[in-house]
Amino acid sequence: MSDARARASTEGHVIERVTAVVIGAGHAGLAASHFLGDRSIDHVVLERGEVANSWRCERWDSLRLLTPNWQSRLPGLRYEGPDPDGYMTMGEVTEFIERFAAVSRAPVRTGTNVVSVRRTHGGYQVTTSDGEIGCRAVVVASGACNRPAVPSFAAAVPGSIEQLTPFDYRDPAKLPEGGVLVVGASATGVQLAAELQRSGRPVTLSVGEHVRMPRTYRGRDVLWWMDASGVWDQPYDEIDDLTRARRLPSPQLVGTPERTTLDLNALASMGVELVGRWASVRDGRALFSGGLRNVFSLADLKLRRLLDTFDEWARGHGRDAEVGPPERFAPTEVPPSARLQADLAIGEIRAIVWATGFRPDYGWLDVPVVDAKGHLRHEGGAVDSPGLYALGLPVLRRRKSSFIFGIEDDAREVIDHLTRHLAARS
Repeated sequence: MSDARARASTEGHVIERVTAVVIGAGHAGLAASHFLGDRSIDHVVLERGEVANSWRCERWDSLRLLTPNWQSRLPGLRYEGPDPDGYMTMGEVTEFIERFAAVSRAPVRTGTNVVSVRRTHGGYQVTTSDGEIGCRAVVVASGACNRPAVPSFAAAVPGSIEQLTPFDYRDPAKLPEGGVLVVGASATGVQLAAELQRSGRPVTLSVGEHVRMPRTYRGRDVLWWMDASGVWDQPYDEIDDLTRARRLPSPQLVGTPERTTLDLNALASMGVELVGRWASVRDGRALFSGGLRNVFSLADLKLRRLLDTFDEWARGHGRDAEVGPPERFAPTEVPPSARLQADLAIGEIRAIVWATGFRPDYGWLDVPVVDAKGHLRHEGGAVDSPGLYALGLPVLRRRKSSFIFGIEDDAREVIDHLTRHLAARS
């Protein structure tokens, strides 16, 4: 392959030439670099900030990984510390990814912002804050959580109420004194609601669709069951409703030394008030949908089905003797009188935390491969443009795709596809 620093002059501009460009130096981009290096494909990894930038800069202080330490692995590197059943802090995650970058000798260029990616006759032209790069293939590993997804009616919230997203939130002390409304009951929402409630603030949690999951089941971390039973390894092309699977909220889990289950029952017992999905703002009032009973019942039903899957696997594989007896958990308790509205003008609620999910940002991608909802059109990571690939997105090639431990298999297969593309074009 050509030297990564070979340069050519085109129309008066100096354009650097490499075979492949990887955008993003998180765990996904670095895994792509690892396999590109294995195949002797010259490439660069472009990162707008530092290695592991999102873990370093866009997480709250107390956050830990949802996955246990023994599950933290990247190609050629795995956790080997003294606490395999613990959960990494954000500082530890950053150090782990930085170590992977060093061990794999990834050709990372930090502080390099990608301005645009355009198709050319021979592949792609990548315009960066440091100049132009011509290449034959591009791997987009910039993540699926670049921008918080906040509903449009947030603009109707009175200015006296402070509004934050998980990108803004660091710890309870940064919020004004008084009540907090947390919107969204996935992993982020339940964790922040619990932390804020423990700080002494009255917390209301607005609950929509969610995935209920215990931290442990039959004596093992629930993610051990997901891994061992093969649920995490289900291929994307065997999932009935792939679009829905890719949009599912993250499960209600928290990584704590106590291996605590943090579901809605636990939050209610702490004093968190549960209300329905925030539907709109009218005349200065937040309006919440009814039907909490149905929302809870659906989450409970899906949990029972998942536990049935685990039990069937244990019986079928002779593993019953090495784990505890089957368990079933109490249904989510419906509040006796969940309120349907809250007056935002009376000072009861002083802050709102929008834990309503995230969306990718492809504003720099000048190739028509983004759908109406802002998501890449791709088939198992092969984007709908020859030579363009994606990594690190939810259920990209299997259910575990977006987790750190899930990137190795995805990256290997996507770079295999990229290698075949280069060979065919040659």
